[in-house]
Amino acid sequence: MGKGAKVYFHYNHTDACRLSRWTTRESFQYLYARPWQKVVDFYADLVSSGNGASSLRSLFPSEDHSAGVTMETPCGCEETETSTEPSKHRTGRWKRLTFKIVLSYHGGTFDGWQKQPGLHTVQGIVEHFLGRFVDENKAKQLKEKSMPVEGCAVVAGRTDKGVTALQQVCSFYTWRKDVKCEDIKDTINDAVLGKLRALHVAEVGRVFHPNFAAKWRRYLYILPLNDNEESIISSSESDWTRTSDGEEDDQIYRLLEGDEKEQQQTFSHVNEYDSPDIVGLKRRSFSVSKVDQLLRELEGKTLSYKLFARDTKASRSVGPPTECFMFHARAAETKLPSDTEDYEYLQRVMCVEVVANRFLRKMVRVLVATAIREAAAGADDDALIKLMDATCRRATAPPAPPDGLCLVNVGYEEFKQEFCLIR
Repeated sequence: MGKGAKVYFHYNHTDACRLSRWTTRESFQYLYARPWQKVVDFYADLVSSGNGASSLRSLFPSEDHSAGVTMETPCGCEETETSTEPSKHRTGRWKRLTFKIVLSYHGGTFDGWQKQPGLHTVQGIVEHFLGRFVDENKAKQLKEKSMPVEGCAVVAGRTDKGVTALQQVCSFYTWRKDVKCEDIKDTINDAVLGKLRALHVAEVGRVFHPNFAAKWRRYLYILPLNDNEESIISSSESDWTRTSDGEEDDQIYRLLEGDEKEQQQTFSHVNEYDSPDIVGLKRRSFSVSKVDQLLRELEGKTLSYKLFARDTKASRSVGPPTECFMFHARAAETKLPSDTEDYEYLQRVMCVEVVANRFLRKMVRVLVATAIREAAAGADDDALIKLMDATCRRATAPPAPPDGLCLVNVGYEEFKQEFCLIR
């Protein structure tokens, strides 16, 4: 290794698949060398159509998804009376109006949900336009502090840069009495035409909280598949596609550097060399049915997903905060629909659908990437569960690209299997 070269850490797996399992670099290169633009364009079309989660039915035309899929009551997001009915006799702080807003936005257009200085974020735009409905007292307080007059949007769950949402849920309150649901909807829809839409706005009870009241969240990950890919490769890095400007190396280095800061422990089970110390053959293809089998093992279990999380706070790295209950985890192959192309030339994709009571930071993307890696390596069906006992996060794969991830919807009633896309 040359002087000044970057050092990459690889987790030393000890199972029977250690010869055929991709390294962090190989996983990263494999997943990013996909025709992602077709997926990005597909999501953009879904958002611009304004049909919410129901628009995903085009991916699985043979399935019956009629139950619970409507525009006014988004699929799986019906509210209970206790959480949504506005109070008829308000006094004091209860006099304020609270609105539930169901949003759809295109991930490739924004720098994520959370408002950050100088970035084009969904929260920043939504709160800016909600400022038109802030009551006089709040507006006065903000002006006295030399702050912009903006509303406050509480969200069901933040999404990262590049992640699309079809039915994200947030809430906003004001003491003004003249605010109408249609006014809020029209204002948001005029903010970023075709890229951000308010699908549904309703007045709800003050006790409604989009995050704490949610019982489950549903994500869909779409991975484009290549038809002309080699099935077997050697373990030499030269056989993997590399970027020409070195941007890939910088991304991998930042990813591993972030993991190292989080773990703050001695890596007694890692190989400190840039190239693997094992020479063998590795598959560069995987079976979608194998990914499905790996994911199904997670269903109906409460497990700690701390090894599948990234960039989490220390308080969410151990104990109950890392535990999630997986209602549904499936994978299936399909093709992206198109009105202009013949079916045989449509883009083949693998769709991964996961539903859980909550998700950790980047958990879905790491889970998808790791399931693909384990499927290519020919691991046992319980490989994902076994990885949860590993000693550090390098045992799992780096996060898959955000371009394929979509927050489908958020549920406030008991989970029902018939709402799922993949069965």
